[in-house]
Amino acid sequence: MSRSVRTRPEGSGQALSEAYDTALLDLDGVVYAGGNAIVHAVESLASARDGGMRLAYVTNNALRTPDAVADHLTELGIPTAGDDVITSAQAVARLIAEQVPAGARVLVIGGEGLRVALRERGLEPVESAEDDPAAVVQGFGGPDLPWGRFAEASYAVARGVPWFASNTDLTIPSGRGIAPGNGAAVEVVRIATGAEPQVAGKPLPPMHRETILRTGAERPLVVGDRLDTDIEGAFNGGVDSLLVLTGVTDGARLLAAPPQHRPTYVDADLRGLLTGQPEVTEEGDGFRCGGWTASAGTERLELDGEGTDLDGLRALCAAAWTAAGDGSCGLDGGKALARLGL
Repeated sequence: MSRSVRTRPEGSGQALSEAYDTALLDLDGVVYAGGNAIVHAVESLASARDGGMRLAYVTNNALRTPDAVADHLTELGIPTAGDDVITSAQAVARLIAEQVPAGARVLVIGGEGLRVALRERGLEPVESAEDDPAAVVQGFGGPDLPWGRFAEASYAVARGVPWFASNTDLTIPSGRGIAPGNGAAVEVVRIATGAEPQVAGKPLPPMHRETILRTGAERPLVVGDRLDTDIEGAFNGGVDSLLVLTGVTDGARLLAAPPQHRPTYVDADLRGLLTGQPEVTEEGDGFRCGGWTASAGTERLELDGEGTDLDGLRALCAAAWTAAGDGSCGLDGGKALARLGL
């Protein structure tokens, strides 16, 4: 099946941890939320690792250094080295280094993760538009980033200094709910200057390139909770993906996903790494998964059967995506999802 017209989640006779050599795991909404481990994450990752799967943690959050992220994961009970963490700060630092002279100054709007990544590439972080920077880089700086930093970026960008962004995620999960992400901060500078940054993070190719260069993965599986970063990034990189429903994506968003946002596999949480994935098969005018059948009527999705809610969701996806073709699903799936508690 062409990746561009995926019409159903795929199945796997093997556990995903056996079928793929490396899991490229998003962090926020997948492994932890608000600094605390998501249910089943610690034990699931330990089992996958013990079975021979390499675990790499790939995050668009440029605030913390890889070592700091690794220390946090280790504290949660997930033994991790700094080399196991790949950040959008590293991806954007490489992108900048390819376009400016060695040792060039770079105006940093963000946290320590950006500064460490720039130094790794032989670049000099600076704090002011008056420091004659060769580039401006913007990454998530946390809730305490002063408003004046956006003005500093705007001064330099308005003068024609090349502008780079680690990522443009508009939101980020937190322990209290969904908070503004780096993309919201990027919008401030865009509005002030009318300029457009070069972006490195998921779902764009620089992040995928950085990840493959650093992990050496040959059969990678992207694992994430966001359709527009994790899943689209896998689509752009031509690799398979597992969507877990522990973050920002719910059933309704999944049903309405356009082709580039449709994951290979769908599961409730990271326990999905340890099992095979059920086949979704055509049956009559619809699709079957486990004990559920689903079809697309004239105006709504029809669901019948019983069994695991996830099997019902997979069957619904097949019906919705087939009806949508290369667009997004316009059918009402509310009643069907309500029956599944989703």
